[in-house]
Amino acid sequence: MSTQPVKQSTVTVFASPTSWIESDAVAQCHQVAALDGMLHVAAMPDLHPGKGAPIGAAMASSVLYPFLVGSDIGCGIAVFPIKLKRAIPERLAARFPDLDSEPDPNDPAWSFVDTDIPGGHTEGLGTLGRGNHFVELARIDTVFEPDHASRLGLAAKDLVLIVHSGSRGLGERILRAHTEVHGAGPAADPPAYLAAHDNAVRWGSLNRRLMAARVALALGAEPTEPIVDECHNLVEIRDGIYLHRKGVAPGDGRDVLIAGTRGTHSYLVAAHAGAEANYSVAHGAGRKMSRADALRRGKVKHTVEQLRKTPVGSYVVCGDRQLLFEEAPTAYKRIEQVIGDLVEHKLATPVATTLPLVTYKTPDAAKRERRSRRT
Repeated sequence: MSTQPVKQSTVTVFASPTSWIESDAVAQCHQVAALDGMLHVAAMPDLHPGKGAPIGAAMASSVLYPFLVGSDIGCGIAVFPIKLKRAIPERLAARFPDLDSEPDPNDPAWSFVDTDIPGGHTEGLGTLGRGNHFVELARIDTVFEPDHASRLGLAAKDLVLIVHSGSRGLGERILRAHTEVHGAGPAADPPAYLAAHDNAVRWGSLNRRLMAARVALALGAEPTEPIVDECHNLVEIRDGIYLHRKGVAPGDGRDVLIAGTRGTHSYLVAAHAGAEANYSVAHGAGRKMSRADALRRGKVKHTVEQLRKTPVGSYVVCGDRQLLFEEAPTAYKRIEQVIGDLVEHKLATPVATTLPLVTYKTPDAAKRERRSRRT
């Protein structure tokens, strides 16, 4: 861990010397630290470069900067218990619904969520999006803290749905309205931005619940409420200071699912980060390759068929071949290293791991075509 002054603000990177952190990402942290009003930048071990601002950093400032949160306001990860009679991954993979398409008004999933839609924004509701978003059926594997897991209603071999998605086009619309006038500058009217931002955060949570209900019903299970639902792209006011989180989860006494890859474990942790870490923890393994590099290298190393079944025996539902390569497990850092760094710096305690059975990214193209023919 290193702390260096930048003007009057500081940058702290919570990573061990053996962790690989791109110099460009650290440079972005220092650029952010030089902004007017910035007080402290806390970077997590999954830190990597973003568009104009680092991903995997919590940034405390007396000034509100919408670009530090980005366009996917409200993006987060939720965990839902699910009970199935038989969990045969290959069969269940074929039963996932098309989460590129919005549910119709008669979809029974609507009855399991609040129909008071934040901001009245219905476009894209119930859909997943692209990039690193996913819905995953997983099994609780190793339990490190049985008592804590039990309080969450979890035990080894239980099944869960993990949903990673955000506010779809709503957050993008909010950021664009700001940047078209102010660029990367501060919010001219912080209360107005925060009102729109809060709608997007609520919308993202509703969206995760609706998708979980759609998937549970398609798999023949009863939808449930989430036991974890933490947003990792947002800004909050804490002690009069704007705390911007971009790819980091709230870590002040929260339970957080830190995502690995579709071919590795993920970790459910009890987060207990303090002020030096801006009360935040990592949200995932973090990219170690750009999408272009992952696509180029992946096509040399892997076939599409190899990427659709992972080394841990899980299945990947993804009709977008380019996305398969861009999101290959090898494009990400080792989740064990990220978790180890969080533990070493006393930011989180592992509670349990989850092992993927089916990871959904986009609908299978052939399956979608068969459905369209039937309709």
